[in-house]
Amino acid sequence: MKLFVKKDSIVREIWGKSDTVLFIFAGASGEFALNKAVDWLYFTGKLPSDPLGRLFSTVEYAKYIVFSPVEEANASIDMLRKIHGAVEQNRGAVIPDWAYRDVLFMLIHYSIASYELLERKLTYEEKEEVYNVFYRVGTRMGLVELPSTYTEWLPVRESHLKENLKQSKYTFDLFKQYKKNLGWFRYEVLVESQKLVVPKRVKKLLYLNDFSLLAIVIPIYKFSRNMKMGKFLKNLLLPSEYKTQIKKLDIQPG
Repeated sequence: MKLFVKKDSIVREIWGKSDTVLFIFAGASGEFALNKAVDWLYFTGKLPSDPLGRLFSTVEYAKYIVFSPVEEANASIDMLRKIHGAVEQNRGAVIPDWAYRDVLFMLIHYSIASYELLERKLTYEEKEEVYNVFYRVGTRMGLVELPSTYTEWLPVRESHLKENLKQSKYTFDLFKQYKKNLGWFRYEVLVESQKLVVPKRVKKLLYLNDFSLLAIVIPIYKFSRNMKMGKFLKNLLLPSEYKTQIKKLDIQPG
């Protein structure tokens, strides 16, 4: 049985830890609020009404693909494209190809940035491996103009950040929904987390400074994680109704 991502892959290590996945969400939640195509998720109503629920459904989908055999992973990717196709049909318009690429690019960037924040610097070969996994996801979805290597992707990513991000009414409404769903304290943790992983362009548009209080907390958290206190701290920071989903993120199938 051939796996979509080999068992010793750094991608499995990244997506097998809820700590890393939560930072992937934190960064993506900020950047996506700036995306020019964010109105598509407002069309369905799912994102603004339940941003955390949307997070976990997206994360679980991505994680399932990472830990599945090739056939099952491809079937999931095909279903994902089918779901988006239905939304396009209902709206009578087509989601721009660059918007699909933007989401894919976010998964690549935040997978690398989050792991390096919480664990260690990745080698060039490991970054290439991360890129290759999501490149295969994008190719299966039928996306075009995807760079073939991580090195070729870097300038394209920068170009997307410049061309496809802007502040809009959706940006401010989404952050309002984040705060409503998370509560003041957890919302502040989200914003402080974003400061540590988002690109400079995103920081500028969201008016985020370079200093994050979590830069002080993370070394302590790493120590506490080694002392088996990580679960306690994680539960403290997350709404109780999502603790089951968070626990599942630590499970590494296969």
